[in-house]
Amino acid sequence: MKCDDPVAHGQYRCRCGIVPPHMLEAIIKNGDAEQRIAAAQTLHLTEQMRLERLSLVGEAGPAQAADETAGAAHKSRKIYTAANGTGLPGNLVRSEGQGASGDAEIDEAYNGLGATFDLYNNIFQRNSIDNAGMDLIGTTHYGVKYNNAFWNGSQMVFGDGDGKLFNRFTIAIDVMGHELTHGVTQYTAKLVYSNQSGALNESVSDVFGSMVKQYALGQTSAQADWLIGAGLLAAGVKGVALRSMKAPGTAYDDPVLGKDPQPDHMSKYVNTTSDNGGVHINSGIPNKAFYLTSIALGGNSWDRAGHIWYNTLLDSRLSASAQFQDFANLTVDNANKLYGATVGNAVVQAWQQVGINVAAIVSWQNNKAVLSTYTSPHSMNAWAYIQDNGWRKVQSLTPDGVTNTFALLVDAQSVNARVNVYLDGTTIYQAYSV
Repeated sequence: MKCDDPVAHGQYRCRCGIVPPHMLEAIIKNGDAEQRIAAAQTLHLTEQMRLERLSLVGEAGPAQAADETAGAAHKSRKIYTAANGTGLPGNLVRSEGQGASGDAEIDEAYNGLGATFDLYNNIFQRNSIDNAGMDLIGTTHYGVKYNNAFWNGSQMVFGDGDGKLFNRFTIAIDVMGHELTHGVTQYTAKLVYSNQSGALNESVSDVFGSMVKQYALGQTSAQADWLIGAGLLAAGVKGVALRSMKAPGTAYDDPVLGKDPQPDHMSKYVNTTSDNGGVHINSGIPNKAFYLTSIALGGNSWDRAGHIWYNTLLDSRLSASAQFQDFANLTVDNANKLYGATVGNAVVQAWQQVGINVAAIVSWQNNKAVLSTYTSPHSMNAWAYIQDNGWRKVQSLTPDGVTNTFALLVDAQSVNARVNVYLDGTTIYQAYSV
């Protein structure tokens, strides 16, 4: 696991606000005078926080590695109020183990941070954000009518909302799980916050934010609404949430906020220079892949799909500049290693439905592997390598043109053999035998 402080190395520069810039810009364009002022102030404060965060680059030391001898992990929450100012962390109002304060935002923040800790600790055996028992700090009542919540690299910050377009930002437990997961990514994959790697960064936060809510509510994948920020939009707004993982692009369509711009397929990928290359927009594609995987596997999202995504986030092969294809390949690889070819192929099909093609072993009998590619059989040159007792090239692959699969004779010396497939000479697909 990669646990050194990414801020110290200048690798992880995340402007991690739950409300994307395009929504705030739409308010400035379409809202009334009061709404425009609140949105402009939110953009200004968010940009100021981003600059302050960048000023910390090079100052922080390495993060503490998890101490496996320190005993069981335990929650340590500290909730502050900024009293509608912008100083952080503000005044301490509730610490771990103290009773409810009577202030809805303070108590919701306390509960949401605890629910996020519980998912990571109980399901993924992760000891807080940094896996070393890091305090979970949240500041409520930040700014005046501040329409956002964000992770600043060391703590959570929640605005009150303007009351007309947005409710208080502690109202949605998945928002807290989302933002705290930016911290987990900060201490693991350090996905660069721009373009596809940035969209993966946002998607990972949506994935685990949604799981936090589902875990807290005891929901199966089929029972969950798969909305991010349900309850956050104020009464009268034409929308149900900030995003939908089940149906990207359908969360809202409002005269002031505009229309949800998220795509659900690579054919609709949005090329833009705004929003750090569309990190809040194109995240809809990997979001849909996780939703489809969870539904296909059944049960709870954290049973298998969550472990596949978590193991991928921790995978040393996942680079900070990973593209969608890289992440998809590794999810399939981890699915095969964790649960076998049937689950691996379910992940393959989920990615295929959003326009990203990954190979997987669908059967392995009598030293014959059948690889499914979901790619045109007329446009590629493919070679396979088998790993059992060392790597060796085995043969050129020819698709049958009917079922769109490759039949590969490998003369494997081990039932745990691994196949690497090189398509068009560049893309590497990895698959494991059952």
